[in-house]
Amino acid sequence: MDAYLTAAIEEARKGVSAGGIPIGSVLVVDGEIVGRGHNQRVQQGSSVLHAEMDCLENTGRLSASTYRKATLYSTLSPCDMCSGAILLYGIPKVVVGENQTFQGPEVYLRSRGVEIEVLNDQDCIRMMRDFILANPVLWNEDIGE
Repeated sequence: MDAYLTAAIEEARKGVSAGGIPIGSVLVVDGEIVGRGHNQRVQQGSSVLHAEMDCLENTGRLSASTYRKATLYSTLSPCDMCSGAILLYGIPKVVVGENQTFQGPEVYLRSRGVEIEVLNDQDCIRMMRDFILANPVLWNEDIGE
């Protein structure tokens, strides 16, 4: 398995073990993980701390040229909000653990020049399916339904 996806899955497991939603993300630049995060909406009482947003927040400020050579890994297809951050910072590639349980605007990201690689990793799919079955109300809140 991809070491960066493994790191994102570790983040997702941290989130669910703390009572949150099992979605994790890492930002990679020049082969190095420069930021990590997991969904913290429940833990922090936040309306915006999806895994990708938490990862970017934990990364701190980077130059535009650094973002332009980064790859964002996420265990789940990024939503509209997180996709907006990807576009805002010019992140050229996103590796998605899975998009079976939820698919964000991947077509739109591709139309804007972002390379999307979907792995449909079975661990990611199982983690989200189990969570959604056990927590449908919380899941619907997270995706704005």
